[in-house]
Amino acid sequence: MADYKILLLNGPNLNLLGNREPNIYGKVTLDTLLDQLKKKAKKIKTNITHIQSNHEHILIEAIHQSIKYDYIIINPGAFTHTSIALRDAFLSIKKPFIEVHISNIYAREKFRKHSWLSDISNGVISGLGTEGYYCALITIVKRLNQMHIS
Repeated sequence: MADYKILLLNGPNLNLLGNREPNIYGKVTLDTLLDQLKKKAKKIKTNITHIQSNHEHILIEAIHQSIKYDYIIINPGAFTHTSIALRDAFLSIKKPFIEVHISNIYAREKFRKHSWLSDISNGVISGLGTEGYYCALITIVKRLNQMHIS
């Protein structure tokens, strides 16, 4: 198994995870989620670099600078439904990514049902709570391992 590098991006308000609407997003804080995710990643020889920002341009710059990473996991938060700029950033780099949402965006308000990223992503995980991040990690490692075997 190779050592993989994954860039994890979290968008607006995810810094409030664990406190913000726990009935929707759960009680796990972002720090706790990151600690657990990085421990699991280390066991499978994968390194995760995390950036959380409430500012769209910071996420775009991180995408532009992602050359050294094998894959990206992104929870774009509300930018999911508004940011053509994030979409264009992903299209410009051609880096594989998985879109993750803690809540089931398709079972929520009408405006949350559309994502500007889903159709260009390599997968969407929605509604599994913070477990969605672990599912993305495992899926990415399996895919990268298959690419190295082929």
